This record gives sequence, structure tokens and C-alpha cells, in this order.
Amino acid sequence: MPQDASTAAWPRISLVTAVRNGAHYIEDTIRSIIYQGYPNLEYIVVDGASTDGTPEIIRKYESHITWWVSQPDKGLYEALNTGFSRSTGDIMGWLNASDMLHVKGLFVVGSVFGEFPEVEWITGRPTKFSPAGMTVSIPTMLRWSRMRFLAGANKYIQQESTYWCRSLWEKAGGTMSTELRAEGDFELWVRFFRHAPLHTVDALIGGFRVHAASLGIQQVVESHRIQDGIIDEEFARPDAPCSLRYFRALHRAVRRIPKIRNWWHTLVILNLLRAFYRLPGPDLPPIIRYYQGAWRLRTAALPILDPADGARRAI
Repeated sequence: MPQDASTAAWPRISLVTAVRNGAHYIEDTIRSIIYQGYPNLEYIVVDGASTDGTPEIIRKYESHITWWVSQPDKGLYEALNTGFSRSTGDIMGWLNASDMLHVKGLFVVGSVFGEFPEVEWITGRPTKFSPAGMTVSIPTMLRWSRMRFLAGANKYIQQESTYWCRSLWEKAGGTMSTELRAEGDFELWVRFFRHAPLHTVDALIGGFRVHAASLGIQQVVESHRIQDGIIDEEFARPDAPCSLRYFRALHRAVRRIPKIRNWWHTLVILNLLRAFYRLPGPDLPPIIRYYQGAWRLRTAALPILDPADGARRAI
């Protein structure tokens, strides 16, 4: 993939922002996107009839926005469906109205998909921003497989860093579920996993801004309950892994017994799933890393020169 930002070879990325009364942060979100300088961006903003000045902020940048609308909606996922229905790009993603992209994050997305046409969806390193917009957390890089995700070994694929091919979107139904309040991304990932592995990219793409009004940190216990219900429905499908189906059935049965429920959760679920997540296996797809001027699929460590001591070490 050429690195010249003026080339027409960059794949078209459709990025949607849904917002309602987000005046406090929406300008940071918009600027993080349009100042990327990505040459083949389709940016769509769907405002849910905000009354706090959000439309006026959007209007300031409308020359950089492909299409936007301010109209009543029934929630985040209906707004995203409105935006995605207007999109035309080969690559798709969304950024909520308080979150931000990292510098050149869209170039990471475009160059990775351009280099690996067989890859159908990716996620970067999960990162967090403070309420003031500072990057304050870059956790350990994670990997996923369908089996481990459905087992509950790691439920958190950071939506702000995740992008996919339109072909995968269409295979998975081509819509977001509008019946959920904050778990729609989780439900979409479950459908994506039916069709393609998720590749982790060792790079910064986008980040989640931690603040009290964020849907992602409200009613966490209830969200976990809803996610468990989504997983149970997935295990009812004939193509679900049989061994995990039996484990989930046991898990549901034990949760109904108060005397052993806490013991089961602490000693079995947490420890077992933590070990399961770390266990190597052929179900984990290669990591995509930038090395010696190109993106590469790596199943093993890469040797690099450590400038601190001149020694070679693995990443």
C-alpha cells in the first residue's frame, strides 16, 4: 500500500458518528476525524435532534462532512443504521460522539486492508482517553477467536478501534440491532465471528473517552447480563461449538444455586477463563504488525533492535 496520502489507491472508508446532545465533546470527535487527512473518507454524522447546540457545531464542519442530518431517532443503533444505509465505502466503522481517533489512525486502517484483502475485520490496541482528551491507558495487546469470545474469556473488543469490510457487514445481516441500549456492538461482533476471524493490529487507531455520561460505563452489571443472553442465543445455533454449549449450560445451572454461585464465579469462571484466554492455539489468527516498512502477519515474535542497549529483543 503506497504511503502517499494523495493517491487514489487508498480504500474508501465510511465512518459514522451518531450523537445526541453531545456538545461538550463532539467537536473533538469531528476534528480527530477530519484532520486525519485521509484522502478517501466518507464521513457521515447523524444527530438525534439535539437541543444543546450540537447541530451548530456540526454545521461548522459540514464542508468536511459527506452527509449529515438532525432528526429524532430511537437510540444509538437506529442512528447508526441511518448512517450506514447512506454509506458506500468498502471499509466501515463508527466513532461515538465523545471518542476520538489517534493521529493517522485511518491510515493504519486503510493500509492494513489494502495490504491484506483476505482480512475482513480488524481491531487496534485498546486505548482510553481522559475526560480532557489525554491518552491515559494503552493496555496489553489482546487477541480473539470466536470460541474464546463466546466462552466469555474476553468480552471487550474496543469498538472505537474496530473496522470491517462491507462484504462482512452484508454477510452478517447489514444492520445493527435496535433492541439494545448499549450492547449493539457486542451483538454485531457475535455475528461477525460466524463468518470471519478478527485480526489484531499492533497499532493505535481509536480510543474511548472515559466520562460519567458514557453508555459504556453505565449499568455494567445489566450489560453483562444482556451479553450473556446474546451468547446463550448464539449457542442455540446449530453451528455453535458443542463443547462450549455444554459448559454454558452448566454455567446457567450453577448461577441459579445461591450457595455455590459465588464460589463458581470466583474460582472457576474467573480463573478458568483467564487461563483459557492466555492459552496458545490454532484458533488465534496472526497479529498484524508494522515491521521494516511494511505490515506483516506474524504468528511468532519479531526481533527488533532495542536502541537502549543495542541488544535484540522480541516484540
